[in-house]
Amino acid sequence: MWNWFHRLGAPKSFYEISGYLVPLLGTLAALTLLTGVVWALAFVPADYQQGNTVRIMYIHVPSAIVAQSSYMMMAIAGIVFLIWRIKLADVALECAAPVGATLTLLALATGAIWGKPTWGTWWVWDARLTSTLVLLFLFLGVMALRSAMSGRESAGRASAMLAIVGLVNLPIIKYSVDWWFTLHQPSSLSLMKKPAMPPEMFIPLLVMVLGFYLFFFAIWMMRIRAEILEREQRTGWVRELLAGEHAR
Repeated sequence: MWNWFHRLGAPKSFYEISGYLVPLLGTLAALTLLTGVVWALAFVPADYQQGNTVRIMYIHVPSAIVAQSSYMMMAIAGIVFLIWRIKLADVALECAAPVGATLTLLALATGAIWGKPTWGTWWVWDARLTSTLVLLFLFLGVMALRSAMSGRESAGRASAMLAIVGLVNLPIIKYSVDWWFTLHQPSSLSLMKKPAMPPEMFIPLLVMVLGFYLFFFAIWMMRIRAEILEREQRTGWVRELLAGEHAR
């Protein structure tokens, strides 16, 4: 198991394995998202209070969930890099930040669109909204820190430490609706509680969450593969790979 872990952590091995995974994940993501979107727009009944506005949930909730998960994975990559000095972990951290930031921005934007007809305003300094905004700043902070430092090793350590410190924000996002008075409704998905919505609304939401996860992993791996080629361009295996591509 340990040897497999180190083998997967090698840039060449990861590049070879991910070459088979990326098309599979991309295809599954496209099919799952297409199914979820059609299901949510055409077949899910309108909410008895919010009407068709509730359909924004099928973009807002998955993007928020996967944004938080992507930060968790980015921080784990930072821990692996700091402890074991695995280069691929630093690559994974760097490549997760822009994808996570985009998902967080999507969650904030769709939340604002949903909030206008529901709360009567685009934005309130609600605990859940504010902590999600902090999450966006953490992603942007990791990206800015890496671009501001010239040394790759020192930039990797600094961004890893920032990502790890930012983990404290994740439980605040999750439990803010329970800890403080907030306009934001409780979480739509929970592993410990029975869903508050009927199955005809809940199941397509699960499909969309799965689709967003598949999309994230597909894009993340694509970015990691591109970054590996950039960092390893002087190595023999990359030169052979590029030479083979040019020969075609």
